[in-house]
Amino acid sequence: MTWSIVARDPQTGHLGIAVASRFFAVGAAVPHIRGRVGAVATQAFVSPLYGTDGLKLLEEGKLPEEIVGTLTARDDGRRQRQFHLIDASGRNAAYTGENCVDWAGHLVDDNVSVAGNMLAGPEVIAETLRVYKERAAAGAPLAERLLDAMDAGEAAGGDKRGKQSAAMVIYRDQDYPWLRIHADDHTDPLRELRRLYAVAQERYLHVAETMPTRENPHGMIDRRVIDEKIAALEAAREAEGRPSASFATPWKPQ
Repeated sequence: MTWSIVARDPQTGHLGIAVASRFFAVGAAVPHIRGRVGAVATQAFVSPLYGTDGLKLLEEGKLPEEIVGTLTARDDGRRQRQFHLIDASGRNAAYTGENCVDWAGHLVDDNVSVAGNMLAGPEVIAETLRVYKERAAAGAPLAERLLDAMDAGEAAGGDKRGKQSAAMVIYRDQDYPWLRIHADDHTDPLRELRRLYAVAQERYLHVAETMPTRENPHGMIDRRVIDEKIAALEAAREAEGRPSASFATPWKPQ
C-alpha cells in the first residue's frame, strides 16, 4: 500500500511526512516523527517497529543508512517492507524490499525522499519529488510543498487500487506536532487534507504559536492577544465574503 514523502526544511529544520493510500487510516501506521531527531515513514506490509525503533536509533545518533541495515537484518519479513527516513541534519536513506507489490521503489534527494508501492508506475514518485523540489525552490511553506507534491503524485496515477486515506504530519523542534491532519476514509482524501489545512489556518495554527515550548515552558499567558488576532482575521475573512472552510457549528462567544 501507499506512497509517501519524508522531508526536512533545511532553513528551519522542520520535519514533515505526507502519505496517501487505498487503505484505511494510513496516517495511523506510516508517519513517525520526533522534533530535533528525525522522521520515518514505514509502509508496504507495514511494520510499526521500523518507525518507533527507527526514531530511537536516530536519537542514539545512528546514521539513516546504518538504521536501514539494523532494522532489516533482524526482520525475516523485510522483503515485503518499505521505509524511508531522515535525521535532524538532513541525512536520509530508503529501503524497498524485493517482494513489495509492483510498482514499488524509492527516490532519495537532498533533505527529501519519496517511496511507494502498489503504484500506477514510477512516474508517481518521480512527479511527487519533482513538484516538491520545485515548490521548495519557490519558497513555499513546508505544508504546501507536501500537499502540492502529493497532488502531483496522484495526478500521475497514485495508488493503482484507488483512494481512501491520507495524512500530513509536521513537527517543528518540539516533542509534539505543529500540525497533524488525517483523512481516514474519504473518496478524495488529498482534497480533504487541503480543506483541513485551510481550517487549521483559520484558528488552530495561530493558537499553536502560543503553546509552551522547551525554551518557553509558559507559552503565551495572556490569551487576549491571540483572541484579538483571530477575531481580526475572521472579521477580514467575512468582509471579503470568504466562507469558512470548517464544518463546525457557529461560534458561541462566552
